[in-house]
Amino acid sequence: MANQGRPKKVRFIQSMPQIMQFSPRGKPGRPDEVELTIDQFESIKLSDFQGFSQAEGAAAMRLSRASFGRILREARKTLADGLVNGKIIKIRMGDFQVGVRKSEFTHESLGAEIEKFKERTKRILKEAAKPVKKVSPDSVRLLSLKSAAGTSKSAGKETPKI
Repeated sequence: MANQGRPKKVRFIQSMPQIMQFSPRGKPGRPDEVELTIDQFESIKLSDFQGFSQAEGAAAMRLSRASFGRILREARKTLADGLVNGKIIKIRMGDFQVGVRKSEFTHESLGAEIEKFKERTKRILKEAAKPVKKVSPDSVRLLSLKSAAGTSKSAGKETPKI
């Protein structure tokens, strides 16, 4: 059955992981597996490895802070299950889109990216607040007459409009 509800947002990651599977040594037989999605991997990397706060990690992945926190909590639970119970940990793409960034964020570059976003937002809001140019009733009437006629006059000849 197809998933109901809203489609998941694109999750932005800095780079694809180089290793997609971790296996425990010393456990006889074929161990069970747990799956870590790529967005869970990215949240662990940003928060625990690079030391970003949840708000910074959310900004880097272009998610809400609450969504980032939920993904991080699920990732930690999956990793703990794999480590404690000696399971294979597989990193998989998941059933959503992933946008890969050209470079990795640092605290400074993330701050600069957030400032650019704020400036773009201010510019857009400023443009939206500008008054709309009013059109005179005469020009509207003239335009409607031209479109109703369906023809245009050019050098004394009438040609049908396409």
